[in-house]
Amino acid sequence: MSPRLAELHPYPFQKLRELFAGLTPNPALSHVNLSIGEPKHPTPQLVKDALVDNLDGLAAYPATLGSDALRQSISRWIAQRYGIAAPNPATEVVPVNGSREALFAFAQAVIDPTAPQPVVISPNPFYQIYEGAALLAGAEPYYVNCLAANRFQPDWDSVPEAVWARTQLVYVCTPGNPTGAVASLDDWRTLFALSDRYGFVIASDECYSEIYFGRDKPLGGLEAAIKLGRDFSRIVMFSSLSKRSNVPGLRSGFVAGDAKVLEQFLLYRTYHGCAMSPTVQAASAAAWNDEAHVEYNRLQYAAKFEAVTAKLGQVLEVSLPDAAFYLWAKTPSGLSDTDFARRLYAEEHVTVLPGSFLAREAHGVNPGAGYVRIALVAPLADCIDAAERIVRLVGRL
Repeated sequence: MSPRLAELHPYPFQKLRELFAGLTPNPALSHVNLSIGEPKHPTPQLVKDALVDNLDGLAAYPATLGSDALRQSISRWIAQRYGIAAPNPATEVVPVNGSREALFAFAQAVIDPTAPQPVVISPNPFYQIYEGAALLAGAEPYYVNCLAANRFQPDWDSVPEAVWARTQLVYVCTPGNPTGAVASLDDWRTLFALSDRYGFVIASDECYSEIYFGRDKPLGGLEAAIKLGRDFSRIVMFSSLSKRSNVPGLRSGFVAGDAKVLEQFLLYRTYHGCAMSPTVQAASAAAWNDEAHVEYNRLQYAAKFEAVTAKLGQVLEVSLPDAAFYLWAKTPSGLSDTDFARRLYAEEHVTVLPGSFLAREAHGVNPGAGYVRIALVAPLADCIDAAERIVRLVGRL
């Protein structure tokens, strides 16, 4: 077996199961699970219909590059969403089986393990896939802390030049998981300048980009490149239908950007054997071609954030994020994030995820410690109920 497998850390939800081992939650209360970022809104009927109408696709092997129709629908969506020229669907768009699969596979294709001590930079806290992808590609993960003092954005200036010199890949998550923070144009300007200097590739994870509040759409990596007078050199974006269209089980997304990078990524995927089913491709195209269901989805999340943030703000340090469907809440003074999560589960039967499980101790601090991630994915009434239970727990502390 690969010795690199031994370097992997337990997944946050495994840690959560261990944290709750031996606890018996209050049997008088129904369980409200706000720990996992799994959308619970209904799947749009148009996606279901497209699946049923294209079941004949199950009889054919899919092409790794996907259908022209799907790539064109993705290219059109990018142009309309970000107000930029449509990427070339033949060379600058690759359909993938969800952003998670692609974020992992991308590192395997990009990293040159023969180079001296290659580095993959990740925000901290972070989506666990970034770390696992780096380790299994033979690279060293380097964590850049995202603290409140820096708008929960990575402090790129804190990275030593000796680390930049070995860096081959940088993961960006905007809107961020778990904080919901969105990278600004100045943030992108800084990162692009570093990429120009050191030659690393940027993987921009934007799977939460369509859950936002008001009219200000989160800035995307490709959009930032064009606004700064650049092309797509060394930048690719990852997006997904899971959150946008409430289809986490469809496993459908895309990677778009630098054609030279995607050419090599496509070669890797040809051997990887992860082409998307033609049936799923047809349903995916239907989803990318429709915005009405996405607008309705945003309204549902906005209602939950309006109700829940106001309640929790009475007892916790918490505020509306830039985007995404998480609240990044500071635990009460003197109570660790793990103790808070345990008591909340045992006494109020509400599950949230300790922030320390989403981060690594780096540069003398675990930037997730003292926070919990609250995923507002349950129905509105359940989210309000959970918020009231949290208020009740804090009142007893």
